[in-house]
Amino acid sequence: MKSLSITGLILLAVSALLFYLTTDFAVEQIKISHIMGIMAGVGIGLIIGGMVGYLSKGSAMKAEQKKKEFKQLQKEKEELEKQAAEIAKRQAELEEQNRNPQI
Repeated sequence: MKSLSITGLILLAVSALLFYLTTDFAVEQIKISHIMGIMAGVGIGLIIGGMVGYLSKGSAMKAEQKKKEFKQLQKEKEELEKQAAEIAKRQAELEEQNRNPQI
């Protein structure tokens, strides 16, 4: 995004320079070609901005999805560890009961 902004500022400066060279910033000298150029520049800027926005939103959504999946996997891992600990505890109790039967 930063490089895109810098490129936009450079193009804006070039367009201001070209406008100054052709009209000396006099409103009377503005022609239809200047207005067409402005409209074309705005259109191209909107198209490029839309594409960059779409791409950055897509990457942000993918990153968020990966974070959610990672958190879900962590929860599942903790649950499995708790279950494994509970099973090991039960097995130890059963082995203890088998070693010391109280009849």
